[in-house]
Amino acid sequence: MSKGSPGPTPGFLVWRLANKWRVAVDRAVAPLGLTHAQYAVVASLYGMGRTGERPSQRELADHTGLEALYVSKLARALETAGLVERVRDPRDPRAWRLALTDEGRAVTRRAVDVVQDLLQQLVAPLGGLDSPRTRAFIEELTALLDVPLVPSPPDDTTAQGATP
Repeated sequence: MSKGSPGPTPGFLVWRLANKWRVAVDRAVAPLGLTHAQYAVVASLYGMGRTGERPSQRELADHTGLEALYVSKLARALETAGLVERVRDPRDPRAWRLALTDEGRAVTRRAVDVVQDLLQQLVAPLGGLDSPRTRAFIEELTALLDVPLVPSPPDDTTAQGATP
């Protein structure tokens, strides 16, 4: 919380909600052998694969908002588990194209159902998934996600404890 603020800041609330969601999804998909981050990868692949897309690891990283190196690590682990197939991109030998295996699609369908139930619980106070409040909430979240954030460098005098 910031100085002088009578309550939690929007940043603090976003952070708390993101953590609440991550923990809830982690717990919900654990029985399926997935973590929240792995779920983000397989659910994204599931959605993208339904349109015939076979994204590169970079494209999947951009889609999920995860770091490319982390997506690479997750994809290798999911490949080892038999859920994801990684194939070299014939146009770029440095890139990997990703798709779900048959087992990966089956696990992902079950995981999506579990996470949809969680989502229903999360937005119930707003009136449910199809409510005007939820649609407005989605618009607000999208607006916040669309803002590019560039951290400003720390002020050297403040960092050293000096006053201007």
